[in-house]
Amino acid sequence: MQPIILASASRHRAAILEQAGVTFAQIASQLDERAIEAPLEGADVLPEDRAEILAEAKAADVSASNPGHWVIGCDQILSLDGDVLHKPQDMEQARRRLLTLSGKTHMLHSAVVLVRDGQTVWRHVSPCAMKMRHLDPGFVGRHLADVGEAALTSVGAYQIEGRGAHLFESIEGDLFSIIGLPLLPLLEALRKEGVIDG
Repeated sequence: MQPIILASASRHRAAILEQAGVTFAQIASQLDERAIEAPLEGADVLPEDRAEILAEAKAADVSASNPGHWVIGCDQILSLDGDVLHKPQDMEQARRRLLTLSGKTHMLHSAVVLVRDGQTVWRHVSPCAMKMRHLDPGFVGRHLADVGEAALTSVGAYQIEGRGAHLFESIEGDLFSIIGLPLLPLLEALRKEGVIDG
């Protein structure tokens, strides 16, 4: 198996790869995501393209100091009615985020790219439609009290693989992509490139 690096600090993404039996090192990119996104604000850039740009930038950053490695870059963008939303900065923002998403369908665009020696070899974006049920403000407060600071680690202020499942009426898309790593397309790309057996 050729050396693989996951260019992300996410324990959830790492767990997905580990559970799939992929051997990898984890080296997070130190790029400032907001600085990369700044030129995109106000431009006619689709959320899925924005996710891909960020994923590619992170992978290229880690690839620059790790020649000969296959670097997996990931990013996830949440959009609601065309507006891009970022991770909440505090619990009050998390509360407002959940109330904003309540009763609506938002999109999660999960991008993954493969970079080797600074060259992007493959890219993919998985769109997921997430329909939240109508949430009572009291329920939102209790939910956030239960999950705590974990709510601040995702753009939607939820983890679908945990208690966040109670927030939803329906989803369209695979669970891996919702968590943040479109695993099945990635595994196929790694097999095609001869990085993993298959």
